Amino acid sequence: MNLWNQFLWVIFPYLMFTIFFVGHFYRFNTDQYGWTAKSSEILEKRGLKWGSLLFHWGIIFVFFGHVAGILVPKWVYSVIGVSEEMYHIGAVWVGGFVGIVTMIGILLLLGRRLAVGRIYVNSSTSDIVTVVSLVIVMGLGLGTTMGYTALGGEFDYRETIGPWFRSLFVFSPQPELMAGAPLIFQLHILAAFALFGIWPFTRLVHVWSLPLTYLRRSYVVYRSLNPKKALQAQSVRRQE
Repeated sequence: MNLWNQFLWVIFPYLMFTIFFVGHFYRFNTDQYGWTAKSSEILEKRGLKWGSLLFHWGIIFVFFGHVAGILVPKWVYSVIGVSEEMYHIGAVWVGGFVGIVTMIGILLLLGRRLAVGRIYVNSSTSDIVTVVSLVIVMGLGLGTTMGYTALGGEFDYRETIGPWFRSLFVFSPQPELMAGAPLIFQLHILAAFALFGIWPFTRLVHVWSLPLTYLRRSYVVYRSLNPKKALQAQSVRRQE
């Protein structure tokens, strides 16, 4: 195993993981007011509605699809009775459909950010880099599914990429498993790790701030105020 493969499949992933965790800790302790997605809905709503809807719902399924394909060992599916054919159909066709939906969503968001003047002017460099990075990662991911596997590629990532990725978490990396992977898979993984590296310094941090308290929070009740009473209240405030 040469030094280049050691860097790509051992050093680089651990470096990105370190930046990911340390960066979040640093960002949270130094920039809590900036820990937000900075909604631009007030500037433009229609493009945001469809782009955000398709992207956010799609990425949830994409995430669990990666968990099922990478983190869950191949032998588990054999134990629970999922055949190679069944898994292949789910991974390629269901995963491909979800990937296309997610890609359409992020492209709508990118087009909105670049084409709508008010959005573009109020976008930071970080905002543009984040969306472009997501497009690259998902584009390469679709390339692995629709451009390689669906067209008859023989590479089985559950016997190579999966074990390699899991080996990182037990601090026993096996870079040789990645050395022979098709280029499109390698590029997708490297782009994903690069995204992890910039994550703490972008709007993506809002992923960890889901407003779960809203589920048990009381409704905010708005009541109209009689115009005469409003004038009386305003007069009282002025006198005070």
